[in-house]
Amino acid sequence: MTSKGKKLSLPDVEAVEDGKEDSSLADGYVLDFISGEKRLKDNSKEQVRQRIARALFHEYGISVEDMEGDFSVSISGKRKKLDIAIFHHESSHTIENLSRVVVCRQEPKVGRNTARLRDYEQADKDLEELKTIMEGIKSCNFGLWTNGLEFFYLEKQVKRFEVRFEPIGDWPPTEESMGTRDVASIARTRQADPEMLRIAFRRCHNFIHGNEGMPKDAAFWQFLYLIFCKMHDEQQAVKGQPRRFWAGPKEQFDPDGRREIRRRIEPLFEEVKDEYKDLFRGNEEITLSDRALAFMVSELAKYDFTRTDVDAKGGAYQEIVGTNLRGDRGQYFTPRGVIRLAVQILDPKENERILDPACGTGGFLVAVLSYMMAKFRAEEDVIAGVESTEEFLSINERLRKFAQSQIFGADFDQFLIRASQMNMVMAGDGRGHLYHLNSLEFPSGYLDGLKRAKEEIQLGTMDVVLTNPPFGSDIPITDQNILNQYELAQVWERTEDGEFRRTGKKQSSVAPEILFIERCLKWLKPGGRMGIVLPDGILGNPAAEYIRWWILRHSWVLASVDLPVEAFIVEANVNILTSLLFLKRKTTEEIRAEDLGGKVDYPVFMAVAEKVGYDRRGNTLYERKPDGEEKVEIRERKERIRIGGRVIERDLKRKEKILDDDLPKIHQKYREFRQRYPEPGQ
Repeated sequence: MTSKGKKLSLPDVEAVEDGKEDSSLADGYVLDFISGEKRLKDNSKEQVRQRIARALFHEYGISVEDMEGDFSVSISGKRKKLDIAIFHHESSHTIENLSRVVVCRQEPKVGRNTARLRDYEQADKDLEELKTIMEGIKSCNFGLWTNGLEFFYLEKQVKRFEVRFEPIGDWPPTEESMGTRDVASIARTRQADPEMLRIAFRRCHNFIHGNEGMPKDAAFWQFLYLIFCKMHDEQQAVKGQPRRFWAGPKEQFDPDGRREIRRRIEPLFEEVKDEYKDLFRGNEEITLSDRALAFMVSELAKYDFTRTDVDAKGGAYQEIVGTNLRGDRGQYFTPRGVIRLAVQILDPKENERILDPACGTGGFLVAVLSYMMAKFRAEEDVIAGVESTEEFLSINERLRKFAQSQIFGADFDQFLIRASQMNMVMAGDGRGHLYHLNSLEFPSGYLDGLKRAKEEIQLGTMDVVLTNPPFGSDIPITDQNILNQYELAQVWERTEDGEFRRTGKKQSSVAPEILFIERCLKWLKPGGRMGIVLPDGILGNPAAEYIRWWILRHSWVLASVDLPVEAFIVEANVNILTSLLFLKRKTTEEIRAEDLGGKVDYPVFMAVAEKVGYDRRGNTLYERKPDGEEKVEIRERKERIRIGGRVIERDLKRKEKILDDDLPKIHQKYREFRQRYPEPGQ
C-alpha cells in the first residue's frame, strides 16, 4: 500500500532468502541468465541484456562464470556499472582481468515498421560511452554497444601516442584474437542462437529497405538471393571447395574491402542461378550497393547455416517472409507451434510420401524435415552440433535424399513457391518437388508446374498430407470446371434415416477449405493420413452437417484439436477460431462394409488448446502458480558449442520459466491415447 501521490516502483533486484529454493517469480521480474539466481526488474533494456548474455554463451562459447552483470568500476574517478563485463576464462572477476564489455540500451520501438540502421559515424555519440570505458580499462580490448537491433563492435588498438577504436564486423569467440581475414571469416562460423538469427535476418532486411530505400518486396528478393548464395557456398565447402561467402572483420568498413566482397559474391550468384534453373529466369541481378552487400554478407557469413537447427532457421526466415509475401487470397501462414503439433501427431516415416497442396512458404514441409532430422540423429545416437564430420555428412545426406524423394508441395502463388524452395534449401537441400499449380483444379489447369505434378503426385499416391488451405467466404470458388470435380460442391439433403444424399444440383460457389478437405483426402492412398487446419464453422455449424457426414463416411477421424484465437492472431494477424482435424482415408472395402450396415464405433482423440505460449498482443506467457506468480524450474544440461572446427563444452544449470503452451501437452496426451487405442482401420 502506498501513500497518496507516491509512485510504487519495483526494486532493481528481487531479494531471495539464502538457502531457499524459490520456484516462482513475481510479476515484473526476469531471471538473470548470467548469475542464474538474481531476479531483475523486467524492462526493455533488461530484455536486450539477457538476450545478449545468452548469445555470448550459445554463440561465442563464453562461459557464464566468465561474465558478470552490473560490474562496478571506476572510470576517471566516477563509479559506473557495466551492463555485461567479460573476464579472461577462469580468472577472478577483477578489473585487471576484464577483457570485453557490453553496453546495452533499450530496443527502439518500431513495431512492424522498418528501422533505419545507423553506421558507426552516425552512432558516434552513443559510442563515446563505450570508448571511455574501454580506454579507462587497460585490459579491455573489445567492446559492444547494442540496443538489440543495432550492434556496434569495437576493437581497441593502443598506439605509442594514442588509443584508437576500430569498428569490426563481429567479436572473435572466447579467448581468441581477431587473427587473419581467412581465420576470422571461415574457421569461426558458428551455430546460430535462434533469437540472434532472427535479429540478423531483420537487420539485413531493414538495411536494404530502410537504408537503401528499396521497396519491401524488392528488398526481400535481394535478401533471398544472398541466402541462396550462402547455402550454395556451404554446400560447395562440404565438397572441399574454398569458401567465398565471407567478410573479413574490417572489410565492410573499407571501400576496397567492399569491392572485394562483391568480386567474391557475384560469380557465386551466377552459379546459384545455374544450379537452380527452375527458380531463376537467369536475368536476376544483385542490385545492392557495395555498402549494403558488404553489410549483409558480414551479418550472414558468421553463421554455419548447415549446422544450425532447422527450427531456428525456419523461424528466422518466416519472420521476414511473413512481412513481405502474405497474400490476399486467404493465405495465412501457420504458426510454428501448430505446425509442429500436426507433424508430431501424424509421425511421418522415412519411406512415406508427404504433400502440402497449399504449401505457402513451406512451413509444414520444413517441419517434417526437422522432425526427420531428429529421428535420424536419435537412430544413429548423434548429438546435434558436435557430431563428427563423417556423422554430419551421413545424416545430412540421408536428409537430403529424403527431402528430394519424399517431400512435395504445391501452391497457386509462384512467389510463395520460390520462397518455399529457399526454406527447403536451408532446411535440407530439398529441391524439385514444388509445383506452381492450382491444387483444387488439379489434374486440370494451366500453370507451369502442372506437367511435372501430373507425373509425380497423382491423386491417391500420398501417405501423408499436411496443410493449412486458404479459407474464407470472401474468396469462394465459382469456376464450374473446378466445382464439377467435387462431391462436396453438390447440394445435399438429409434422408429419413439421418444420412445424406446428393440432390443432383450444383452449388454456385463453395468456400475453398471445403473443397480442400475432399481434395486432400483424394490425394491420399487408402490408409493414408492427413492433418488440416480448418475454421471452426465446418466442425460446428449446423449448415455444414453434410460435410461432417461426408468426412465420417470416407475417413476415420483420428483427432480434433481446437485452437485458441491467439494461435493465428499474432503470427498471421488473423482473428479467427480454428481447429486441427486429423483424418485417415478409408479403403473402398471399409466404406462398402459400413454402407451395408457394418458401422464401427471407435474412440476419437479430442483436445482443446487454451494457451499457445503468448497472448493476443504477442507477449510470451508462462505458467503461473495459484497466487499468480510465474513458475520456475531448474534445468541442468551440458552445452556443446561448435565454433569453426572446435567444440566447446559448457555446463549450464539455470532456473527457467515454463512456457504456458498446451500444444506439447496435447502431443503427449495423444501418444498416451494411441498406446491405449490403436488407430482405427488397422
